[in-house]
Amino acid sequence: MAESFLSLTLALLAGILFVYMIMIALYDSYLYPFVVLFSIPVAMVGAMLGLALTMKSISIYSILGIIMLVGLVAKNAILLVDRTNQMISEKNMPVFDALLEAGQTRLRPILMTTFSMIIGMLPIALSTSAASEAKSGLAIVLIGGLTSSMMLSLVLVSCRLSVI
Repeated sequence: MAESFLSLTLALLAGILFVYMIMIALYDSYLYPFVVLFSIPVAMVGAMLGLALTMKSISIYSILGIIMLVGLVAKNAILLVDRTNQMISEKNMPVFDALLEAGQTRLRPILMTTFSMIIGMLPIALSTSAASEAKSGLAIVLIGGLTSSMMLSLVLVSCRLSVI
């Protein structure tokens, strides 16, 4: 069990590193990817809170859910940061106005993708069959992490962008 947890922790760190490297290539900057990665701890808090509220323990499946969260949560922040940069470069908008515009135009896609993922995970999380006991941790982690990151990362990413 300890060996499995160590391997999954290394996979989580590798996933975060790969997301960072891909975003460096996307933004041609070392600073903007940190803004996106700032939303990952918010998702971790939601994932752990979801496990605590449902009284589930951390298992291999829940750690796999946390690894999945890295990519899913980064997607929301990438949508927001990319639209903000586009508004700044194309329309020469001030940062604050570009953030407001990006928040307005990207809110619906972020809500739609997040809610579809949450609703898709509900049957796995709410299942009471014998085989689903072990796998429900994955769904609970995803639901908790996506919910907290959706609510908080829209605000936190915007605040971090306005500072940069």
